[in-house]
Amino acid sequence: MTAALLFPMFLKLEGRNCLVVGAGSVGEPKIRSLLDSGARLRVVAPSASAAVREWANRGELTLLDRAYEPSDLDGVFLVVAATSSADVNHAIYREAQARGILCNVVDDPPHCDFYYPAVVGRGQLQIAISTAGLSPALAQRIRKQLESEFPAAYAGWLEELGRERESLFRAGGDPDLRRQRLHQIATAEAFLKFQHAGTPASPVQPSVSFIQPEAAFAQPGGGARVSINSTRKEIL
Repeated sequence: MTAALLFPMFLKLEGRNCLVVGAGSVGEPKIRSLLDSGARLRVVAPSASAAVREWANRGELTLLDRAYEPSDLDGVFLVVAATSSADVNHAIYREAQARGILCNVVDDPPHCDFYYPAVVGRGQLQIAISTAGLSPALAQRIRKQLESEFPAAYAGWLEELGRERESLFRAGGDPDLRRQRLHQIATAEAFLKFQHAGTPASPVQPSVSFIQPEAAFAQPGGGARVSINSTRKEIL
């Protein structure tokens, strides 16, 4: 029987209680990504990397220097198990399943409710690639391809498009003309103009304006899935 497809989405974690168990080289990048997402983060680990301790000292997270206890999952929305012990990681997973808490055991697909995708980040533009754990190497190759296709200038361009979109909505006008306008300024040609000139792709015209937030999902070829998110500053 063919496995069900993963549901691609971008999750708002700002202000939510999250837990990472383990704070070494495996847990550190998971911790950083949760902090960048605005999560209210607690980390449990008998030892922690220098970076994690620095984040704790700056008040970015709460660090508990001890072994994991089941009560650590009280009130938690999401947990990442990143210890060096499979027994501990699996115990965390079982407890999380019993409580209905989303859990990721790092590098252990059968014990994951969600996976960390390969990500191309350009400011608010995020392009995430998943192979459902079948081939992380393929996901990384696709990521590198997309990195060259979407250069760093996309971050500034997206911010400019967001400002123009907000201006057009404030101006009102015909929704169809508005949508047409925002498609016009979000073309590849408009990006090249922005990139080369370092200026907005084209002036905002208040008489026209976009309605739907963008959420695009594609499944190229086989099982590799690409999700594109630009939060509130949508390109299309």
